[in-house]
Amino acid sequence: MAEEQMKKEDQLFIHLVNTFVQSAWISLGKVKNPMNDALERNLDQASYYIDLMDMLQVKMKGNLSEWEEQYIIHSLSELKLNFIDEQKKGSDSSSEESEKSEDQKTEKSKTEAKTKAKKKAKKATKKKKD
Repeated sequence: MAEEQMKKEDQLFIHLVNTFVQSAWISLGKVKNPMNDALERNLDQASYYIDLMDMLQVKMKGNLSEWEEQYIIHSLSELKLNFIDEQKKGSDSSSEESEKSEDQKTEKSKTEAKTKAKKKAKKATKKKKD
């Protein structure tokens, strides 16, 4: 009976870890959200799941089999590397967006300047005619 209980606990533990891992992948935008079949990216939420797994690993130290410990270590490593990649993408895209925004502002300023110049030219031409 005790061995059967341990097997059930092992299975439940791996299921719990897999739940956090899957949730983290969804939050990283690497896996579609099964609720709406869409890719969603929420790095704060991904960080939360990674932190939960870190905490589990620390709290369970000495109580895990070698395989369980290696499973958590491997899962955390993969998630952390992907999290860093996603953070870099976020900073790259935000700098690209700010560059686009600056380009748009510059283009708008040029257009406004051209419009003002045309209006001045029209006024000057009208004054010459009068």
